[in-house]
Amino acid sequence: MHCPECIKEAKAGAPRQKSAILTSLRRSRGAPVVTYSLIGVTALIYLLQILPGSPVTNALVYFGPFTPSEPWRMITALFVHSQGSLLHILFNMFSLFIFGPLLEGMVGRARFLALYFVSGLGGSVAVLLLAPVTPVVGASGAIFGLLGAYFVIQRKLGGTNVQILIVIVLNLVIGFVPGTNIAWQAHLGGLVVGSAVALVYLRTRRRDQKSLQIGLIAGIVAVLIAVTVAAIQLYGF
Repeated sequence: MHCPECIKEAKAGAPRQKSAILTSLRRSRGAPVVTYSLIGVTALIYLLQILPGSPVTNALVYFGPFTPSEPWRMITALFVHSQGSLLHILFNMFSLFIFGPLLEGMVGRARFLALYFVSGLGGSVAVLLLAPVTPVVGASGAIFGLLGAYFVIQRKLGGTNVQILIVIVLNLVIGFVPGTNIAWQAHLGGLVVGSAVALVYLRTRRRDQKSLQIGLIAGIVAVLIAVTVAAIQLYGF
């Protein structure tokens, strides 16, 4: 049993707790510059893709056997999308438009940019492991990293996670439907890595933990690189 005064006091303290968490993440103020820049660059590259005879897609697409000689494709693939399906880029950029500003405001611009690219790298590594000879384009790995990060942070804030969980599960399930040509491997890899990055951000919120935070994120990248090297050796690329 709780007295009315205790309940009021608890409710009054909840917003302050959430505010303290967000403040400790050193959120950014102003327009979500990084989010809009990513959308703008991706849209520009897509316009270049659809030009007649354009070499852009072939130059940036990720293909497992190219990894030893052209590892940058694991990141550049985030900026190219299927030319045969306008919905591909529209869905990814709409998701970025919705969740990008929220996360960029929570964790700050630099951390958000790191989250996006490290999650995208995680998606490419998962594709290399699980579908090594499948060409992959799209920002889906990075987008799922944002979804995973948002879920982790919202859970820490005590927010309702049911809706975002439904979105994640539905999109993962759709990736397994035959004929959809969706790289569920990138979705899974991005989701796991994005969640891990968000967990690091939450566990290293104090100013005196900045070096530790950078070190842990670098550690995640190092693990992804090590897995990539192991996969190259495993498949003989």
